[in-house]
Amino acid sequence: MAELSEDDVIAILGPVSDSLAAEIIGTGISKDELQAARDRVIRDRKAHNPGAPLDPGRFARVVDILESLRERGLFGEAGSTLE
Repeated sequence: MAELSEDDVIAILGPVSDSLAAEIIGTGISKDELQAARDRVIRDRKAHNPGAPLDPGRFARVVDILESLRERGLFGEAGSTLE
């Protein structure tokens, strides 16, 4: 499995800061897992439901990162392409 690149992060999430891309890459998440985490956050947001609890790990960490972006106004209403 190839390491996730900043270009991969941008392709999935849209324009993000270098530090955010580095934080996501630093979790060790794969490209497929990042796509699944993005989909989970969007699905949970649309359903107004946090979904089932996640087991601790890189996937859960990235979901937390993406959720915190939404809480800070960087997800959805602020014009992010994460929707």
